[in-house]
Amino acid sequence: MSERKVLNKYFPPDFDPSLIPRRKQPKNAQQVVRLMAPFSMRCNTCGEYIYKGKKFNARKETVEGEDYFGIKIFRFYIKCTLCSAEITFKTDPKNTDYAAEHGASRNFEPWRDEKAVEEEDRLAKLEEEENNPMKALENRTTDSKREMDILDALQDIRARNARNERVGQSTAEDLLERIGLEERGLVSEEDEEKRRQEEEDERLVREVFSKVPIASGSGSSSLLSLAAEKAVVGEGAGSGEGESSTATPPPPPPRTITVKRKADDVEHDLQSLLPESTRAMISSTTLTMQPAKKKKSDASKSLGIKLVKKGKKPAIV
Repeated sequence: MSERKVLNKYFPPDFDPSLIPRRKQPKNAQQVVRLMAPFSMRCNTCGEYIYKGKKFNARKETVEGEDYFGIKIFRFYIKCTLCSAEITFKTDPKNTDYAAEHGASRNFEPWRDEKAVEEEDRLAKLEEEENNPMKALENRTTDSKREMDILDALQDIRARNARNERVGQSTAEDLLERIGLEERGLVSEEDEEKRRQEEEDERLVREVFSKVPIASGSGSSSLLSLAAEKAVVGEGAGSGEGESSTATPPPPPPRTITVKRKADDVEHDLQSLLPESTRAMISSTTLTMQPAKKKKSDASKSLGIKLVKKGKKPAIV
């Protein structure tokens, strides 16, 4: 079976194309072409909307007497999808677009108006610069400043990207180096320094907690007061001869002593953690306080019966 869609045709050796008769066609004959609507439009007859990209079987012809710098302009005929009214539009080589001609109106497209406004502003700016040299200088200064700002922003973005790339590369290199050291059983300098600092902190904490005295409340308070008095006397001696030596020192500020206790399985009582003086005071207070006597309720009074002495009859209240 031969090919149905072939690209190369067979021409016999004795083929002579000059012997093929030429067809005679009219000068401006219309051709049937398949196209899509180049823009969204609305039919003027029935108001039906025809959106961009709708496919039509159109007729194409060359517009007589119109061209744009030797470029031919073509006209297309289509029919409305609802009322079959004829709609025509033609090419616009000046704006590289199409223009609606008859039977339909083009829908509003805001970006086309923006382009037109920008073009008008550009032309007005050029005309103003031609008539006013100072305005042209100001415009050039503004443009150069804007270009410098754009270049600075672009340079900052490039520097930031380069820094991020360097950081990413260094992080990957450090990770690979650490993995290699771990595989060989070694420790990096950073890990060694971190471990040494943790050991120093732990040793300092142990020394501080080991120097805290665990004594009774009276003994600890006396030690604190004695230390405060020594500090005040030292300050008074160093201040000079102008101050009086008989001045009473201010009361020492209250201090909080933290005792570090090793946790074990035995749960101690709260009173066992208190000083001896505080426990003695709590025990004396407990002994002096006696429970209140409970009043005996008189059943006769609650029932409304009054008892009298022997020999008399009971009276009911």
